[in-house]
Amino acid sequence: MWSSKKPDAPSAEVPESRSLPASDKNSDARRAADATSGGERGWIKSGLRIKGDITGSEDLLVDGSVEGQILLAERKLTVGPAAKVTADIHARDVVVYGYVKGNIRAKGRVEIKKDGSVIGSLTTAQIMIEDGADFKGSIEIERDTAAPSEKEADKSLSSRAASASASASASTSAAPKPRPGANQ
Repeated sequence: MWSSKKPDAPSAEVPESRSLPASDKNSDARRAADATSGGERGWIKSGLRIKGDITGSEDLLVDGSVEGQILLAERKLTVGPAAKVTADIHARDVVVYGYVKGNIRAKGRVEIKKDGSVIGSLTTAQIMIEDGADFKGSIEIERDTAAPSEKEADKSLSSRAASASASASASTSAAPKPRPGANQ
């Protein structure tokens, strides 16, 4: 019944499974952050509380509490479902599963997920607010940080065509001018 033989090494899976978030929502936020993260990523766990400014050059997942300012310039911030963030945020992309009170400025995209809540002003190129999400504030869409819109592309194309025709008519070249509508 009792064996005197002891195991050679402790299982590495047991400690790892205890450190994983208990809630399914937390694991969804971690999986989403893992799937989109192409490089390094920091994580503020649910037991941590930070007062002050956070700056960084890697993606950040916040499950804890943050008060102050978050500056992630060209990186992604994910606010987990257990997170409570009272801060002004500047990042490339921001995904909110939890609670944010403060202004958000994102060069790329802001997403407020189903159970997410944001109180403050949003300035971004793209916005997505899922059904069931809470939002109170204002939204300003800044298109100059995103890819050119179709209207700008059309404007650019017509200005290039006009300058090309102007330079062709001003040219003193001996080459014959193409007739309008003629295929070459």
